[in-house]
Formats: sequence, C-alpha cells, structure tokens
Amino acid sequence: MPFSNSSDLSPSFILASIPGLEAAQSWMAIPLCSAYILAVTGNCAVLLVVRMEPSLHAPMYFFLCMLAAIDLALATATVPRILSFYWFDSREIGFGACLLQMFLIHTLSAIESTVLLAMAVDRYVAICHPLWHAAILTNAATAKIGLLAMARGVLFFLPLPLLLLPLPFCGSRVLSHSFCLHQDVMNLACANTTPSVVYGLTAILLVMGLDAVLICLSYILILKAVLRLAAWRERLKVFSTCIAHICVVLAFYVPLIGLSVVHRFGKDLAPLVHIIMGNIYILVPAVLNPIIYGVRTKQIQRRILSLIHVSDRTPR
Repeated sequence: MPFSNSSDLSPSFILASIPGLEAAQSWMAIPLCSAYILAVTGNCAVLLVVRMEPSLHAPMYFFLCMLAAIDLALATATVPRILSFYWFDSREIGFGACLLQMFLIHTLSAIESTVLLAMAVDRYVAICHPLWHAAILTNAATAKIGLLAMARGVLFFLPLPLLLLPLPFCGSRVLSHSFCLHQDVMNLACANTTPSVVYGLTAILLVMGLDAVLICLSYILILKAVLRLAAWRERLKVFSTCIAHICVVLAFYVPLIGLSVVHRFGKDLAPLVHIIMGNIYILVPAVLNPIIYGVRTKQIQRRILSLIHVSDRTPR
C-alpha cells in the first residue's frame, strides 16, 4: 500500500531481516550484542583513562575522546534497535524515528570524519612544525575544533531528513539494512528524488570526500618531512607516532567506501551483503578504535592495567 507522511497518520518502514535465517536471528544477535558491549566498554574506558591520566591531557587524546563519544553515540543510536528487531521481531520503525536515526547516523559520521581530519592536522603540526604545536593546538583550540565539527555535521546533514519529509512513499516499505540510511529510505519514495540525490551526494563529497583528500595531503607532507631525516631509526620512530591514527582512519573510511559501493553498484547483490556491510560500518570503528589506541599508547595501557589491579584488590 502506498503511504506518505501526510496521508498516513503512522507511516512506517520495515527493517531488513536476514534472508533465509529469520528463525536463527535471535542467535545471530548474540555476536552483535557482544560487539556492542565491547564497543561501549572500550570507548568508556578511553574516556575514563584520558580523564584520569594527566599525561594524556593533550590535543591528540582530547580528539580521541571525541572519537570515543561519537562511536558510543553512533552505536547506541542503531544497535539497540537492531537487537530489539532480532530478539523481539520488532521490524517496523516509524517514519519520524527512521528520519531521526538517519540524521544521527549521517551527522555523527560527518563529525567523526572532521575529528579524524583534525587529528591528521595535529600529527602534521607535531612532526613538521614541532615548535608551533603547543601554540597552535591549545586546549581552547581543541574545544573550538570539536564544536566546529558538530556544527559542520549538523548543518550539512540536517537537510537530508527535511528533503525526505514531504515525499510520498509507495510500494515496498522494506529497507535494505537493519537501520535507516538516507539513500535507502530515498529509494522507496514514489516521487522525484533528484534534489535529495544531488544534495546527499554533494554533502558526502564536501564533508567525507574533502576530509579524506586533506588527510591524504597531510600524510604526504608528513612523509616528505620524515624522509628528510638522516637516520632510518629516527624516521621509523617519528612515523610510528602516526600508525594508530592511520589505522583509525582506515577503520572509518574502508567500511564507509564499501557501504557506498554496495549502494551504488550492488543492487544485484544478495540482501545479506547489504546487512553485513551496514553492521560493519556501524560497529567496526567503534570496536577497533579503543583497541588500536590501547595497543599503541603505553599510558593508556598502564592506566587500564592499574584500574584492573585496583578492582581485583577491592574486597568483596
């Protein structure tokens, strides 16, 4: 049945189920729930450790805290709803709830992309202009960058749900993911979606696309500066300070590009591929980011181990 937000008092979409495995979805939700718990635990640990460890009160780790908060928000905006679907067969999501979830996913992703760019600039200034680093990237400047990242994400991606709001929706209401994405919802509309297509593509290119180009440019300049160093050992030592950030950038952009490719060219792919790519996009950065920085940062390792030892010694 066709529906629109003006003609139907409670329009809704149907979240995608795993084809052929509907009966086993309650079991398949267990690894998803485990990954969510791991993401929440890891990112909360990062926030706690950076707050408690004075040596980590530096721009790079404040940016890391921003990433942790974003990953927590993004995972919490999607995974509990997916789990309620898998465990309680709650497949329908209201039109307003779907638009809100879509806005949160795209906005938080844009904020994360901006923070990753800021971290790349931090590495560039620290390596190429070390004498300027403390003067340029102060705590106040870091806070302003965080606010700018939030404002940028909201301003660029608030129009997406607003462009979908007046559209009628016909035929199938089944989404290709277990959560709401702009391009997924837009494809179900039975009206001209050209403005929404053009604006969505423009926003992605001006935010994630531009950020990716600038991050690459930052690392080209960093690499040039590193190669000017005389000793190989010194080169490796300097560049090793960027390894964690490079891994985090890859953990964010590879699933994002993969999901975009699946949406653009994967119309004939099995529905399971869309569902898996969507879940990877949501959870992989949230799970991997605290692990990457926990492995690469000795202060974080020491503080986490000390917290574990304290909890073990606490009388019960």
